[in-house]
Amino acid sequence: MAGSVSSPPPLRRLGTTLGWTRHSSVLLGGFLLTVLLIAYIWWPLAEEYLAYIDWNGPWWLYMDWLLIGIFLFMSLTIVAKADLRRDAKIVLIGMVGGLAIEGWGTQTNLWFYYTQERPPLWIIPAWPIASLSIDRLTRLLNRRLPKTQERFYQAAYWLTFGAFYLLMLVFVFPTLDKSLTWLSLLLCALVILSEKDQRMGWLVFIAGSGLGYFLERWGTTRECWTYYTYQTPPFFAVLAHGMAAVVFWRVGKLMQALMSSDLFRFFS
Repeated sequence: MAGSVSSPPPLRRLGTTLGWTRHSSVLLGGFLLTVLLIAYIWWPLAEEYLAYIDWNGPWWLYMDWLLIGIFLFMSLTIVAKADLRRDAKIVLIGMVGGLAIEGWGTQTNLWFYYTQERPPLWIIPAWPIASLSIDRLTRLLNRRLPKTQERFYQAAYWLTFGAFYLLMLVFVFPTLDKSLTWLSLLLCALVILSEKDQRMGWLVFIAGSGLGYFLERWGTTRECWTYYTYQTPPFFAVLAHGMAAVVFWRVGKLMQALMSSDLFRFFS
């Protein structure tokens, strides 16, 4: 029909829906390459995992659909509005922060991995990938939720973080003789008390905790890692992902402020 406009191809429509940018392909490729490298370097672990699947029978009954769902969700979210200049900072903070958190938890025996590594290096890349996914979820919440209810967000912030800190004190109580635990408590207190953008802080916490539930549910029920309470998972562990996301977010803001400062421009 004359004057009709042809619809874009399905792949282009999907890319538009996902917010695909020229950096998305690079980021997704890096993610898949990281997964392949982990599987190659730690192949005995992957081989042990695949041995549980009966490939001669109804193999779909043995597939880990929760893990597949998490993998697909992260793959879709990290490509949304990808910007390597911003995302490189998120990846760096997630990698260093994840190593610090895993070191604290495994060295104090708050949790341990089935490989008995303290911490296992193969789990560290999961932190920056999760950080990218949380960043996308936070931006989605920021767009969808109203920004005018200041009193609501203030109340939600202090109730949420106050409850979290009390829960943290109870959970880490057996390790109060460890300096790493005291450093963790001090860092969390400083971040909570000093945050001025309480709405965004709360949104980051909600996004991190939401994703953290599925990560912790998978890891603890598959006995990939186990907490000293043997819960699958402990409620604190779920919320701890939210707190970790807030700490990473604050570090990112600090890095941005330093890079924008006159002192940084002077030395550069």
